[in-house]
Amino acid sequence: MAISIQVPNIGTDIVEVTEILVKIGDKVEYEQSLLVIEGDKASMEVPSPHAGIVREITIKPGDKVQSGKVIMIFDAVDDIHSPSFIDNRQEKEKILPSDNCYKNIYAPKIVGDNVTIIDILVKVSENISASDTIFFIGNSQSSIAIETPFSGKVHDITVQTGDQVSTGMLLMVINTEQSVLLYHSKIGFHPYQEKETLTPTNTYVHATPLVRRLARIFGVNLSMVQGTGSKSRILQEDIQKYIQNAIKYTESERKKNNKSEDIPKWPKVNYSQFGEVQNVEISRLQRKSGANLKRNWSVIPHVTHFDKTDITNLEEFRKTQNHEAVKNHLDIKLTPLIFIMKAVAMALEKMPRFNSSISEDERYLILKKYIHIGVAVDTPNGLVVPVYKNVNTKGILELSRELTQQSQNARDGKLTSCEMQGGCFTISSIGNLGTTYFSPIINAPEVAILGISKAVIEPVWNGITFIPRLMMPISLSFDHRVIDGADGARFITIINKVLSDIRQLVM
Repeated sequence: MAISIQVPNIGTDIVEVTEILVKIGDKVEYEQSLLVIEGDKASMEVPSPHAGIVREITIKPGDKVQSGKVIMIFDAVDDIHSPSFIDNRQEKEKILPSDNCYKNIYAPKIVGDNVTIIDILVKVSENISASDTIFFIGNSQSSIAIETPFSGKVHDITVQTGDQVSTGMLLMVINTEQSVLLYHSKIGFHPYQEKETLTPTNTYVHATPLVRRLARIFGVNLSMVQGTGSKSRILQEDIQKYIQNAIKYTESERKKNNKSEDIPKWPKVNYSQFGEVQNVEISRLQRKSGANLKRNWSVIPHVTHFDKTDITNLEEFRKTQNHEAVKNHLDIKLTPLIFIMKAVAMALEKMPRFNSSISEDERYLILKKYIHIGVAVDTPNGLVVPVYKNVNTKGILELSRELTQQSQNARDGKLTSCEMQGGCFTISSIGNLGTTYFSPIINAPEVAILGISKAVIEPVWNGITFIPRLMMPISLSFDHRVIDGADGARFITIINKVLSDIRQLVM
């Protein structure tokens, strides 16, 4: 036999269907939630007045419905939770004469034999509003809140704390006094299948109406929340944790992007009105690196220390070794950069904060136990940074061969992504271009970078007279969130001492 399921008397003219909780072919029990409707002031679940199998669903999310509207058609089945079963039980309970002003609150559908009244939150003659929590009931597996679907005054409470109750038992009588029925809802232990509001989906979650309403208030998609309750049921605490994590993520993203409405937009100018122009496309590599540089400069508080390093003795030693390599027909050429890499590696070992990164949420400092140094290489397509692994454990000759090979690969465009990952610190050397000082931008997530400029002969006072020394300008930029100015000075001093006396590399 076909049964038409209608919208019950909801005390208002028109409401909107926000969710459909069953699908065609589902077996529905008496008082199982069928759909959720929402009015101007509240939302409600519409329970099934009959048991049956869903044959047809005549509405969809977003439809406007009113009392008496046919929403589904069932094929009838016998069920122990049918109205006749409830009516027989209610004959044994205290039930007031039928009166439109009095509404009875019954125990919802309960999985198991019975549950216990844990707490009663209202008292006789107390005024209550629809959706107020009036009872907490529970069994050995879980507990749940029962809300009133009516506004009015408590006329009678038929149970006490500690009482055992079962499905259909009368719990309370409310004198509605012509109050508007805001929503009709019976909360039970049996979890319903919930779909994302107004969006068809095959993802189902277990949650109570109280949790669902909380999720709707904060705009939380329940299918994205990890439930920690029994059978992965979503609890209020799960919603709170999800919202807290969302706020942290949003704040983190805001800090990363550092977008400010106060920054004026880039001006749109027709340059051709002033003369002849030519548009040259920016390479993909330059666009990507440009975006990263913008982010790093905007987000990281840079501080740059400038200094000069005496590399007179280093240069004498380097030239001597290169001359010996030529005499012995060795295919190797030492550059100042090799010694600078070793000096930086020694400084990183002594000052580990320079060999660190800030966690994404900026709560932790990640100290690295390895020393991988990136060296910027200028190529026809833009700047790339090959990374040299475990610099502190490699010798001068091994590093020299690796540097020569990787630099050539970079210029030929043959570097792999793996060869440009994992850097702890970056060196940018532009000494061959003839500049003095510059402010290098930190290569995040690293916290420091060293800039190398062209070395020149300068007069240096030795306490008696001025003597010519080969002085190399260096520029150390560091993240002031991690490193203070004093540590920056100590770090650059370590590099100066090592480069001015390379014998310290073997100490």
